[in-house]
Amino acid sequence: MTGILFTVQIILVIAIVILVLLQKSESMGLGAYSSSNNTVFGAKGPMNFLTKATMILGLLFVLNTLTLVYLYNKEANTSALDEVKIQTTKTTAPKTPAIPSVPQAPAK
Repeated sequence: MTGILFTVQIILVIAIVILVLLQKSESMGLGAYSSSNNTVFGAKGPMNFLTKATMILGLLFVLNTLTLVYLYNKEANTSALDEVKIQTTKTTAPKTPAIPSVPQAPAK
């Protein structure tokens, strides 16, 4: 489960970085290369869409991070000895052998 969530975390990070770079800024960033978005979303559409998408991905990133922290913390509180099954067997101690009787020598 943590492997899947960690993969989703990496995908979210890459998507957030791309969305932040596509947004317009004072230096225009990579948003300068996406002028075709104006025709698809309208004049103000891409910035509003990119802002909302960034906020949603940011929220998913935080929720995924908290879930990973919970799962890793839960896993860290377990020990390898907790998973070992201890098999108890009832054994009785062997009986000590009786002292053999030595025949006594005949009395003279």
